Amino acid sequence: MKETEASRTAVLVCQGRAVGDGRLAPDRFADPVAAQLLREDERADVELARSGNAPSGWRARMRYEMLNATAAVLVTRTVVIDDAVRAAGNPQLVVLGAGLDARAWRMPELGEAAVFEVDHPASQGDKRERAEGLEPVAKSLSYVPVDFARDALGSALAAGGHDPAAATTWIWEGVLPYLTTEQVESTLAVVAERSAAGSRLVATYPVHNRVATLGRRALRLYSRLTGGKDPLEHERHISAWTPEQMGVLLAGYGLRITVDRDLHEIVRELSIPARESRFYGLGRVAIADHSG
Repeated sequence: MKETEASRTAVLVCQGRAVGDGRLAPDRFADPVAAQLLREDERADVELARSGNAPSGWRARMRYEMLNATAAVLVTRTVVIDDAVRAAGNPQLVVLGAGLDARAWRMPELGEAAVFEVDHPASQGDKRERAEGLEPVAKSLSYVPVDFARDALGSALAAGGHDPAAATTWIWEGVLPYLTTEQVESTLAVVAERSAAGSRLVATYPVHNRVATLGRRALRLYSRLTGGKDPLEHERHISAWTPEQMGVLLAGYGLRITVDRDLHEIVRELSIPARESRFYGLGRVAIADHSG
């Protein structure tokens, strides 16, 4: 992502949740706030995708298919992460690379929790404009601006009011593909340092997937053909892990994985159409607990 430009991936992710709201896994997933965080043109694309009426024009049809595929991915990830957050019930929640995350506004279970959203200053500025007028349901919401290329995460969290003596649930959703090994390890060092007993990390991560690579290339081609902007132009996937590698990585920072699942399995459990989502690659989710 460019230093002065908000994340386009964050918009695509939010659109995916808005498309899935009330349509996919309705007994397990709801995000009525997602659409409120979108601008008018972004909501128009969402409404077309939600209509169920595939447009005839090829450009509009590609957009329609992409957003429905994205919804399948995002609904699946959100269900798993939300369940893990509820089960932990910790008094603090830190969302790393928050983008247009809506949990602070839509999860009543956070009514007694302090939520900290960590993101690049440009993306966070965009988020705050979009969220103006929305009232969080969380006990508190703090924005923690961090440029991971220059800023110290631990110092930023401390300045934002995060308490390392209180148990924290950390969400690392859809971020790991874009980080170098050094960035991953420096972030985990902070997570370990600021995790009291009972803390939990919930992370989605990519596995080596040739089909998903083709999907990202198709997204770039689609963007060029439609005259649009590739949401991944400045956010290239550079990292992937096997479950064994992820287990070793997290264990090195005192985090013991209790759950590590292929998200395709959860797609089937939720009866979400997965044909399109396979093309983009779902990856895995790891839930790891810290003994303190």
